[in-house]
Amino acid sequence: MRPSSSRRRFLRHAAGASLAALIPRGLLAADSKTERVTIHLDDAIGVVRPELHGQFAEHLGSCVYGGLWVGKNSPIPNVDGYRKAAVQYLKDLGVPVLRWPGGCFADDYHWRDGIGPKRPKRVNSHWGDYVEDNSFGIHEFIGLCKNIGAEPYLAGNVGSGTPAELRDWVEYCNYPSGSTLSDERAANGSPEPFNVRYWGVGNENWGCGGRMVPEHYADEFRQFSNYMRNWGGTKLFLIACGPNGNDVNWSRKFLTRNAGARIPDGFAMHFYENSRLTPTQFTADAMDAQMSTFQRVENAIIQERAILDGFEPNPTRAMNLMLDEWGVWDRMIPDEEKNYGRLWQQITMRGAVAAGLGLNMFNRQADKLYMCNIAQIVNVLHSMLLTDGPTGRNCVRTTTYYAFMMFKPHRLKTAVRAEPLDLSVSASRDGGEIVVTLVNPRTSADMQTDCSFTGATPTSASAQILHHADMNAYNSFDDPDKITAKPHSVAIEKGRMRVDLPAMSIVTVTLKA
Repeated sequence: MRPSSSRRRFLRHAAGASLAALIPRGLLAADSKTERVTIHLDDAIGVVRPELHGQFAEHLGSCVYGGLWVGKNSPIPNVDGYRKAAVQYLKDLGVPVLRWPGGCFADDYHWRDGIGPKRPKRVNSHWGDYVEDNSFGIHEFIGLCKNIGAEPYLAGNVGSGTPAELRDWVEYCNYPSGSTLSDERAANGSPEPFNVRYWGVGNENWGCGGRMVPEHYADEFRQFSNYMRNWGGTKLFLIACGPNGNDVNWSRKFLTRNAGARIPDGFAMHFYENSRLTPTQFTADAMDAQMSTFQRVENAIIQERAILDGFEPNPTRAMNLMLDEWGVWDRMIPDEEKNYGRLWQQITMRGAVAAGLGLNMFNRQADKLYMCNIAQIVNVLHSMLLTDGPTGRNCVRTTTYYAFMMFKPHRLKTAVRAEPLDLSVSASRDGGEIVVTLVNPRTSADMQTDCSFTGATPTSASAQILHHADMNAYNSFDDPDKITAKPHSVAIEKGRMRVDLPAMSIVTVTLKA
């Protein structure tokens, strides 16, 4: 997560292509029309990894404190200090992997501050200079992951830390028993190792993680990764800091400098879709501009994957491309930030559509991506849940939460090709079960789709829709279920599928063949 100065750079880059560039054949036309799509069930792209639906939690605003964590003595209903409603909702969502503790916070975080009975109070220098008590540390994070069924992904401190510090964190987490650090973990309540596999070797080291040039970061990556070992039988998956957006200069210089050294298992880029408007005040033109960014994201995925392949042409692809921060970033409302925390952002129907465009894109590029982590899981930016502060009992599932639920049936199926891409569509298949998701991002025009299939003939179908005609509508604390997924009509005739897509909607169809 980058602070405001980097965000301003992203805002300048966000202007440009219209949504018509994302959807080439006039999806934004005002009249209703029928779009014909062919789903090639016999043309596989790649497995839709559950990790493509990953999440991200940073010590930022009320994401952790007041969002996920309220403390064991809180009057808010909790499970060992975790907000009870948040745990249940996230468990239902099936979060596959959760990245923590940052973001920018990671490169100013020292893991020993968050263990043991006496924890120091530290200033959060990146996000408001507020003082936090470190009551949520590595044990609490691992506990959260176990409660919601997520695999942990730790972002290590390269910017202000040392190789010895990160090396010791790996040992503390993963060494089974018998060393001073593993025994300390046991004394702190966790005799069994955490077996953390995913480790970020720094975060945004081109920015808040040290303002490094790529060659310097490559040297840091080589030094830090040299001391990170596969203790306890857990094979580490080491993730290098990739580019800011599609910065090919960063990627090429890092890879050139790192040649011959330890190859990163993951290479993580960050890409946000920004706007100067507050979340509930969007116009059609503003939405068009923000959603157009997804075409640049897709282009970046294709180009960065090609760069990695050029440096590591092995077909097993030792370097896996990741997008471990992504999402819409709107202008904040001062009163909301004051009441609910930094970067607290209301999530509207527009946010759900944005999530749908992104998740469809990940399906289409399933052969190029390993993991994606939306920013962030609670209260901050493009979140799944919203709460009303550290003392508030409300916990609302956002429209983005329901968008992710709409894509859950794709997980572990094989993505297949769809054409032509006149609309945002993706499809996946596992034997005789087929899932198709379609997104209509137009603000005022409905559309109909007529889908044919090659490779199999569907005989039955059911559908769900997430929809609201007002792009600025949202689930509030007073009306938490205003926008939820509902059953939707779909027709199967002679192997063809016909389904209506109202303006501002996501439709997922499950078919049997």
